[in-house]
Amino acid sequence: MSPTDLFLLARVGGERVALPASAIGSVMEVGTVTPVPRAPDHVVGLCALRSRVLTVVDARAALGLGHVAPADRLAVVVEQGGHGYALLLDAVEDAVPAEARACPAALSSCWATAARGAIEHDGQLILLVDPAALIEGVAAAANR
Repeated sequence: MSPTDLFLLARVGGERVALPASAIGSVMEVGTVTPVPRAPDHVVGLCALRSRVLTVVDARAALGLGHVAPADRLAVVVEQGGHGYALLLDAVEDAVPAEARACPAALSSCWATAARGAIEHDGQLILLVDPAALIEGVAAAANR
């Protein structure tokens, strides 16, 4: 990342987080989701976006923080390994320029798995979360 990049501020599990804006294709309301048999707990199912199939991932469940409420269907669309994903979030706030820095030292295990640093915004330190870690999920990362 360059010294100052653009980050999307969002909320996951009640926590304010930052995602690299360069990784976000769009923000969408997820409509109908088709469940996928035998999928990991954090994979909600499949949805369509302009004739494109996306795997829907519950960011809370990916971190082991419960599940996004059924009414909460706000997601960011990301590309990973040639596949499209819709990451369900609690809320999307704003896009802000900031500088990435090292992670704070003491993080709970779920956040330590997903955090790739932090940014400072309005005097507050906000964790920088890797969308790929959310797609993989905490349980899968812990088994590596």
